[in-house]
Amino acid sequence: MIVHNGLRQLSLNNPVVTLGIFDGVHKGHRALLDYLVRCAKERNGESVVVTFNTHPRIILAENKSGIYCLSTPDEKVRLLSTTGTDHLVILKFNQELAGMEACDFVEKVLVKKLGTKHLIVGHDHHFGKSRRGNFNSVRECAEKFGFMVEQITGVMYENGIISSTLIREALLEGNIRTASNMLGYEYSLTGEIVKGKGLGRDIGFPTANIKPSNKHKLIPGNGVYAVRIELDDHIFMGMLSIGVNPTVNKIPDIRSIEVNIFNFEDKKYCELLQ
Repeated sequence: MIVHNGLRQLSLNNPVVTLGIFDGVHKGHRALLDYLVRCAKERNGESVVVTFNTHPRIILAENKSGIYCLSTPDEKVRLLSTTGTDHLVILKFNQELAGMEACDFVEKVLVKKLGTKHLIVGHDHHFGKSRRGNFNSVRECAEKFGFMVEQITGVMYENGIISSTLIREALLEGNIRTASNMLGYEYSLTGEIVKGKGLGRDIGFPTANIKPSNKHKLIPGNGVYAVRIELDDHIFMGMLSIGVNPTVNKIPDIRSIEVNIFNFEDKKYCELLQ
């Protein structure tokens, strides 16, 4: 997959395009992307995914502290790179882009910059100013500019059609298995081991205190979870605790993320274990 940051110097062959946020790149997204890749091959063209460098809500919301995503920008690129897509175009999301009417976006970006010949959208696709662009409005624009557009159906799960919102709700409720089933892979967190107060070590259960690498990455609901830990290219088993931990944290809004790594002895990290 070739990654393009912006719209400069694009040279695409008979592009078949899809557009979206793709937060989490879940099974619903995968179904859309599988169809995109297959359709591009059938048309002897190239498959193109257009997305944004950050979640639009992070830019548009007045209170950004309560906005959480399933994947960081780097994680999203990594996940999309496994889909067989030929090109990934990452647009910088800003107020100018947010204020662009849907049909203007179609003309200025999809047609003039990408040369879109075929556009594929998801079942609940909305974009453009105030999210007024939908399948019907895009279809009208497509007729005007002479390209095809089609919409695919969503992927059902037991609680409804799979969506990033449904997965976020499952994670916040601590339903990791449900969330991972909808994602199609195990949900993960990435962070730095930071020095704690050493209380766990004093009672024989040292834990690594984790500082998440991205402040907008969604942390699952409070609880204790069985986990696999990747550290320095090695895999360990362990238990992860997420909670307010009032004995340690005197500020009730601060949640701690601590992992007890089984059978772990490493002098490099021993001073960081608490």
